[in-house]
Amino acid sequence: MRRREFITLLGGAATAWPVSALAQQGEQTKRIGVLTNGAAGDPDYQARVAAFVQSLQAFGWIDGRNVRIDTRWGGGNAADVKKFATELVVLAPDVILATGTTLGALQQATRTVPIVFALSADPVGAGYVDSLARPGGNITGFKLFEFSLSGKWLELLKQIAPGVMRAAVIRESSTPAGIGQWASIQSVAPSFGVEVSSVGVSDDKDDKEIERNVMAFVPGSNGGLIVTASPVTLLRRDLFITLAARRELPAVYWDRSYVTSGGLISYGPDVLDQFRGAAGYVDRILKGERPADLPVQAPTNYEIVINLKTAKALGLAVPPSLLARAGEVIE
Repeated sequence: MRRREFITLLGGAATAWPVSALAQQGEQTKRIGVLTNGAAGDPDYQARVAAFVQSLQAFGWIDGRNVRIDTRWGGGNAADVKKFATELVVLAPDVILATGTTLGALQQATRTVPIVFALSADPVGAGYVDSLARPGGNITGFKLFEFSLSGKWLELLKQIAPGVMRAAVIRESSTPAGIGQWASIQSVAPSFGVEVSSVGVSDDKDDKEIERNVMAFVPGSNGGLIVTASPVTLLRRDLFITLAARRELPAVYWDRSYVTSGGLISYGPDVLDQFRGAAGYVDRILKGERPADLPVQAPTNYEIVINLKTAKALGLAVPPSLLARAGEVIE
């Protein structure tokens, strides 16, 4: 009897133990939402999310083991971004990763769920945080860059295409970030002997209207383009690359994805580095820290990317000194 009682007791414990362990494991599992403005099939956005997930793994957070990651792709559609923002908040995540372009929808959906962003051009001006040093609410993250960087685009345009005398600056004129970038370019234009003209873009302008506006400012030869950072310019990346090629215009862009897609030259922050940094902030929040106590950080790594094939098509000889500074050269 004692032996049978012992076996029965052991069997009961063996049955009960996994249930208890599973319950404990369920209590430890965290939930992360990811909201991006890109399309699910866009390789650049896929790389950014992948960099975030891989960095989380380095901190010990494994999707499907101790954390669940719910990802939503906005695809450049404002209505979908708003819907997905609400959808993610309803899932009650412990923290949400957002690109700067989705922050507005998320801020409307929640003022309590912690949010970590990457690639926000002007988080203070947009009202997402109180200040860079003291965000003050449920949002913090990594800003795109300082506006003073924008003058570098004009410098690079003159270096790679010395004959440029006029440049159309493509910007989203209704945003504080667009205004700041334009002001920085204007301030350095006289020193390079280039006449700059602003070409505003927005969601409600179609491609043909944008092309007409660009060509009105860059007739004939000696013209160039500067495409500044904004959600609209990124989503219409292919339009600006095609336009520059068709009109044989040297163009400078803010993100390497333009150059890998056929653009001439870019200068900007290491975007993947921002998503790796965001993973570090998510790790700290999951371990108990508050977004309000985590200062917004500016990028520290910048890169020049040059497409030699595009330069050759435009009849441009890239200076060796510029090639030596490039972080990546596409043959």
